[in-house]
Amino acid sequence: SPDLFNAVADEAMKKISTFNSQDIANTVWSYATVGRASPDLFNAAADEAMVKMSTFNSQHISNTVWSYATVGHASPDLFNAAAEEAIKKISTFNSQAISNTVWSYATVGHVSPDLFNAAAEEAIKKISTFN
Repeated sequence: SPDLFNAVADEAMKKISTFNSQDIANTVWSYATVGRASPDLFNAAADEAMVKMSTFNSQHISNTVWSYATVGHASPDLFNAAAEEAIKKISTFNSQAISNTVWSYATVGHVSPDLFNAAAEEAIKKISTFN
């Protein structure tokens, strides 16, 4: 129901400062999974994610950028912050997180050579885990 998604988005934006990294990732992921764009919510979530990016784990990073790419919501500053954090934590990314992350950057056309190089190096190490 559009009314439900609008009400949830309105309430989430009021409380976004209390969200942790998983809350942020899960919220944008849920909207993207059902194909529901919510520009104001995604803008607010991006702002909060950038403040808390150091607390994001590999799945939170991957799911967040995947969500933005899936709904076509541009957020260059978020993608820059996520790339910086992903590079630091690339050794913790599993094959799906690596794939989803680089797919997301490619899909939105966000250039991040350092991230792609780090992801490629990690993918080579973990190639046997890709299916």
